[in-house]
Amino acid sequence: MSMAATSPVFAELVAPAAWRTVDLISDLHLQAGEPATFEAWRGYLETTPADALFVLGDLFEVWVGDDAAAEPGFEAQCAGLLRRTAARIPVFFMHGNRDFLVGTALAERCGFTLLDDPTVLVLHGERWLLSHGDALCLDDTEYLQFRAQVRTPAWQAAFLARPLEERRALARAMRVQSEDRKRDPSVVWADVDADAARQWLRQAGARALIHGHTHRPADHDLGGGLRRIVLSDWDAAAHPPRAQLLCLSPAGAQRVDIR
Repeated sequence: MSMAATSPVFAELVAPAAWRTVDLISDLHLQAGEPATFEAWRGYLETTPADALFVLGDLFEVWVGDDAAAEPGFEAQCAGLLRRTAARIPVFFMHGNRDFLVGTALAERCGFTLLDDPTVLVLHGERWLLSHGDALCLDDTEYLQFRAQVRTPAWQAAFLARPLEERRALARAMRVQSEDRKRDPSVVWADVDADAARQWLRQAGARALIHGHTHRPADHDLGGGLRRIVLSDWDAAAHPPRAQLLCLSPAGAQRVDIR
């Protein structure tokens, strides 16, 4: 490992006995300019038979503060869908690297529960370790330094004190930089560190880590009965379209494509 893996506090959520199926999604990167993905998400929320929904980060392409949902627009539309879904089934939200500023105001407005990263979900006698995954990409040292800075209360308070339109302008500039970096062929994208994943799993007493962030959906055998399940990102306008969830049931973990 290029960096020492930290030992986080593992929150624990014990599922009610009545839960049979639980859906997990991540990395939808919802934004007004990509309506196909938004409509796929809307259709999924309105029809899912799951007993609970877990969003493991980056539901939004960018989130500049909960006050953005207080005025008419795309953020308010998303909040309305979350509110209607959370009125029907429990919804849990874990921060990603794009929407780490989702706060208690939005959670209370929509009725969802903010989830610590990482969290152990105890379901059907299994312990599933849930994370967004970015904290385990240890080779991405520049990003991890940025992550540590923007997760501090002082940085967040200073950013949220800026006018909403200024925050939106800053976010747009950061997205342009991010897109430029994606197009740079010299950039090597870091993946989750296998040793760190194994360390977390052993400390959490879990056999499977479920995460997003990397946009590399796959099932990895980590040895010793441990595994890493990577969620898919969503892009309904891609060819072929990507819109996939992971369903946990008494039968285990199964990937389901949204049609």
